[in-house]
Amino acid sequence: MSELEIPPPGNVDDRLAAVGALRRLADRLEDNAVEEAMRAGWSWPQVAEALGITRQAVYKKHAKRLMAAGVTLRRRSG
Repeated sequence: MSELEIPPPGNVDDRLAAVGALRRLADRLEDNAVEEAMRAGWSWPQVAEALGITRQAVYKKHAKRLMAAGVTLRRRSG
């Protein structure tokens, strides 16, 4: 798969390392899914609802990265 390695359950160091690895994986999955959604024309509220967070939170977390990647972001109309 990738450089992501999850150590088998064992001592607390291993479990904490596993949690960190899962967080990094979740962040990468979210980044990819949000970018795909925005390239497909989803709105910030749609993405926020799908993630179970506020529109402001998803915008703050992803807008700068998406603009740098050349993604055309939808603007509010009306």
